[in-house]
Amino acid sequence: MYDRILLSTDGTTASTAAETHALELASATGAELHALYVVDEDVVTAYSGDEYVDEAEGPEHGLEEEAKKALGSLRDRAAEMGVDIETATRQGQPAETIVSYADDTDVDLLVLGTKRRADEYRTLLGSVTDRVLRLTTRPATVVKTEVTE
Repeated sequence: MYDRILLSTDGTTASTAAETHALELASATGAELHALYVVDEDVVTAYSGDEYVDEAEGPEHGLEEEAKKALGSLRDRAAEMGVDIETATRQGQPAETIVSYADDTDVDLLVLGTKRRADEYRTLLGSVTDRVLRLTTRPATVVKTEVTE
């Protein structure tokens, strides 16, 4: 059914529920799991950099450290379940980067997490998951997580 599944993760609560679903699905189908963490280039470029002494202290390095932690934890969970996993970190616009990665690796399914929020919130801000769904032609599963605000 599935040979390659792409999980987009950012280490948040919504991603944790999607991670569990993707791991269970990959385990059940014998699919290879690709886990992608996108460092949002808008966050990186929003800072002037004046407060940093050298490039090694920029915001992208902190975000890349978060990516390493999130993907490392996911690799450990995959190993416990016997799931083959490939992990990657990319910098860019999240939705476009996820779709591009999915196309480059020819995945059969995208697994995305999202927080259930009020309609007013979504109307104003939208979500990366919403944008991915509009951009991709590939099958996708959305795992919703309730949030209290």
